[in-house]
Amino acid sequence: MARRADPAALLAWYDRQRRDLPWRAPPGERPDPYRVWLSEIMLQQTTVATVAPYFDRFVARFPSLRGLAAASLDEVLHLWQGLGYYARARNLHSCARAVVERHAGHFPDDPRQLRLLPGIGEYTAAAIAAIAFDRRVAAVDGNVERVMARLFAERAPLPAAKPRLKALAASLVPDERAGDFAQGLMDLGATVCTPRRPRCMLCPWRENCAAAAIGIAESLPVQAERPERPLRHGVAFWLARADGAVLLRRRPERGLLGGMIELPSTPWRAAPWVREEAIESAPAAAEWRHLPGAVQHGFTHFRLEMAVLAGTTAESFPGLWARPGEFKDYALPTLTTRLVNYARTALEPHPDPSPPAGEEADRGAR
Repeated sequence: MARRADPAALLAWYDRQRRDLPWRAPPGERPDPYRVWLSEIMLQQTTVATVAPYFDRFVARFPSLRGLAAASLDEVLHLWQGLGYYARARNLHSCARAVVERHAGHFPDDPRQLRLLPGIGEYTAAAIAAIAFDRRVAAVDGNVERVMARLFAERAPLPAAKPRLKALAASLVPDERAGDFAQGLMDLGATVCTPRRPRCMLCPWRENCAAAAIGIAESLPVQAERPERPLRHGVAFWLARADGAVLLRRRPERGLLGGMIELPSTPWRAAPWVREEAIESAPAAAEWRHLPGAVQHGFTHFRLEMAVLAGTTAESFPGLWARPGEFKDYALPTLTTRLVNYARTALEPHPDPSPPAGEEADRGAR
């Protein structure tokens, strides 16, 4: 077994190699808990490269927690558009208001109190407490799990190995600079101890890594086999008025894509929809026609296939109507954007493929 890893070696490496990220405080400055929290929520299930421009837009629009708390949910969802996992945006808004109401606008530094806030789980609470307040806690995300599994050659598969890996990480947290240590572990996993082809020669703990010593680093951590995601089916309705406006609707606040704007649709289910059956869920009577093909979309736990029925109506009834050029003013999830683009492409008039008069005669003469 390799000798125990020294936290000081990681901190020295972090001082030299730390990534320059928009939410990080410069060396020697105290981190802003608001920026730490915002980045951690955005980074859940999303990459640093994707998050960075969203983070910049958010802090430009909402430079303080109180500004975010005072905003409408629609404003938050609109800025979040395209980042996915929209429950995070709803929780972000709820959490900002909760911190203002319960804690006078200041994040608590205790992980137990942080976990009582909307959208903050065990990892996020630990990350905020460590990075923003230098509390001696282990913030264990996927990167840190990978580092620990390799450092200690832990062969038990995930997710069963999670408690063991968390305990191992906690055993290494130093008494001082716990926030830098947490960020150093994250950077190590993201840039050196990568899932494939780890750059072991650059690792500050290469002499301490049990998995590297026996040549199994790239095979760890072991992942339990995941079941195939089930396929669900739905039908979306593109209902247009004579003035070109299209009917939209808002999804319920709770649940998948909560509070987002979408095209009306049938429920999503395991069995494909028969056209006549789907029309029973249509928002109005119309001459519905099926657009060719379908839109495929993937969620965390299932795959979705959506057909589209298009129709026009002369009726005037209440609802959320918008012309396609106005869709940008609404918070549309990626699924809705794909459906809108699909429908508009399918409904655009196509030029007559027949050649101009005389062209066939010219071809025949050559």
